[in-house]
Amino acid sequence: MLETTKDIIDNASNILIEEALSINEAAQRLKSNTESRDGYHQAIYLMFKSLDAGGKVIVTGVGKSGKIGEKIVATMLSTGTCATFLHPVEALHGDLGTVQPNDVVLALSFSGNTEELLMLLPSLKHRQIPVIGLGGNAKSKLARECAAWIDGYVKREAGDIPAPTSSTTLTLALGDALALTLAKLRTFTTDGFALNHPGGSLGRRLLLKVKDIVIDSAKVATVNRNTSLDIVIMEMTQHPKGSGVIVLEDDLSESHHNTEEIVSNSLIPSPPISETSSLEDYDISTSKCNRIAGVITHGDIHRVLKSATREGIFQIRAVDIMSANPVVFHDEGLASDAVALMKEKSIPLLPVLNNAMNWVGVITFKDLQELF
Repeated sequence: MLETTKDIIDNASNILIEEALSINEAAQRLKSNTESRDGYHQAIYLMFKSLDAGGKVIVTGVGKSGKIGEKIVATMLSTGTCATFLHPVEALHGDLGTVQPNDVVLALSFSGNTEELLMLLPSLKHRQIPVIGLGGNAKSKLARECAAWIDGYVKREAGDIPAPTSSTTLTLALGDALALTLAKLRTFTTDGFALNHPGGSLGRRLLLKVKDIVIDSAKVATVNRNTSLDIVIMEMTQHPKGSGVIVLEDDLSESHHNTEEIVSNSLIPSPPISETSSLEDYDISTSKCNRIAGVITHGDIHRVLKSATREGIFQIRAVDIMSANPVVFHDEGLASDAVALMKEKSIPLLPVLNNAMNWVGVITFKDLQELF
């Protein structure tokens, strides 16, 4: 009986430990047991050979093994391995048509004697499709009929209820090992993984570039060095999306919305800009170059309002409170790198430049936090 909070936590901890031990024991057998090592190696060889010939990995299983099989397929697909799940019962009633020459079958069964799986074997053998078994009984009929056997043995299921726990956890872990081993053998890269994950946080982290999320300069507050504090605050209020104010060199701020003139005059020769740079790293000799003098954030405004006297506040100019020579970011850089930089340096916004050293807009930490 679980009567106290301690009993509940202890029970959960013990289950996790038992399942972890089952995975660790399988890993040790894989390293030291010849049969386990040879079986896994042969399985990888058959899968790699199939994929190299244009085939796919067909995963099949019944009940809980089937559910695990579907997850293994999902992992293989996301790591560049062509795979599909085939339910054994559906296969017996017409879905065997999905099995094509050069395919390989990964059959999951802890007992190794699942009737529906065994009924598939003659058809697969007739089609000369190699079958890889993964389960806990190396002496089972499935193991004897397979071209390779992956050792998924566990001493016992976790907990006191004889439900598939440690066995399915180990099967899932072995499936991950197969998928990632194949990915490495086939030189599948982070870029390839990203292409298979365009949606969600993974895709954003690996694919999203700053230029895809930049707030256009026309929507960002701008002033010059000598702009008074009241105008700075007004500009910031009128352009809230930018989360701050960009201070431009004096002859640029007034024409900032006339971007055509600025761009035409700022295509000066310059080395490629790195993803993160300081403006001082580049030789910008023309006054018409769209150079940023500084950045003013909400925090800067709050600090000066707290410290300034009533009389002195009217004497404050943008140059007095801006952060000069700010860090900038390349529009081709990854958004994930930008958010890491902003977090490290506690920067609420970053000006964004393109290859021609034109200021194209800003990115804000708030927006990036929502994405990641």
